[in-house]
Amino acid sequence: MHVFEVPERRAGNRSGAEHSPQIVLGITSAQTCVVLTGRLRALREAGFHVTLVAGPGELLDRIGRTENVETIAVPMKREIAPLNDLITLARLWRMLRKTRPDIVEFSTPKAGLLGMVAALLAGVPCRVYLLRGLKLETATGIKRGILRVAERLTAACARTVLCTSASLRRQAISMDLAPPAKLELLGAGSSVGVDVKRFSPGWSDVRKEQGLPESAAVLGFVGRLTRDKGLPELLDAFELILRSHKNTYLLLVGWFDEAEDALDREWRARIHNHPRIVCTGFVADAAPYYRAMDMLVLPTQREGFPNAVLEASATGIAVITTLSTGARDAVLPEVTGLLVPAGYPGAIAEAAERLLEDPDLRRRMGAAGRRWVMEQFSNRKVLKLNVEFYKNLLKRKTSKPLAQAAMELAARSR
Repeated sequence: MHVFEVPERRAGNRSGAEHSPQIVLGITSAQTCVVLTGRLRALREAGFHVTLVAGPGELLDRIGRTENVETIAVPMKREIAPLNDLITLARLWRMLRKTRPDIVEFSTPKAGLLGMVAALLAGVPCRVYLLRGLKLETATGIKRGILRVAERLTAACARTVLCTSASLRRQAISMDLAPPAKLELLGAGSSVGVDVKRFSPGWSDVRKEQGLPESAAVLGFVGRLTRDKGLPELLDAFELILRSHKNTYLLLVGWFDEAEDALDREWRARIHNHPRIVCTGFVADAAPYYRAMDMLVLPTQREGFPNAVLEASATGIAVITTLSTGARDAVLPEVTGLLVPAGYPGAIAEAAERLLEDPDLRRRMGAAGRRWVMEQFSNRKVLKLNVEFYKNLLKRKTSKPLAQAAMELAARSR
């Protein structure tokens, strides 16, 4: 793999490449590559020639090998950085002019914006913005306004905005980010679904490895350890829970992401120094960790569609998450789990205590959750919908001129 340059084609993705439709998928950070597991392979096996673009990192190289697709590393800054962003835009434009794909799919805020603009300027006929969430939901002031304009520009440059959940689509419509007809949802949502064989009930040795007593109750969290994921509220809620349920542990499966919503030093120290909190750091396979939990708690402020909630349900454990955009779609309330308002430690603690005190309810919710995920969100079903979407997109391939995109953006700005 070469940074900024189109790499030599891997043998596994070359067969019939001259006659295969070309698709480029782009995300901002190499860390986010984990959300593409299975999606890349499904497109390749369906006959697409697949290239993945992301910031450089070991995870980018790894997913290229495991999914057997080409990778191109293009450094991108998550934060607003005008000079660096212009350089990245030029590199993406150059890459797209060289690869000349039939389809591009860019997601995550920075890659979405720069990728969609570059694809429009490069004349890519099918441009898809995969909307995984709205960062502007937790932003305030001038920054919120900037992010809103950026989302509108991204959507204007795209031919289709593919939303990962029903509530995310509704939110995008309510914010007038794009015409409703341009905002699409496949099935019940999710971009990759869940491998229901890998994420299944069973035993694991995680408790023994992490020093968690078999007799203890374990609340779990899986994901980035950031403010927007609700870590401050979760930590405060955990202190409330310990008052009445002393034999309880909190298992944090994730890493301290250095994003704009990163936890400050005090919160990190609180996690590291707490005798009942176990923090694993990044793990390549979360499946055995879910099996060590009595319930999953995701007190997020915003989502697109949280994979962790679906994975936990597939593993057969009850879940607690919030009424936030995206998160609310991942639970059947009172059936597969509980929904609480975002930002309220007391509500999180009350929901967790209810489940701690009713093992039968936890088991029923876990069983119902697995059935629901198997019916609606198996990766086979979700990935099939995505592949069919892109095949149909090729059949009606047309290019929207730059002037038309500019007119749409102007209309959205009124």
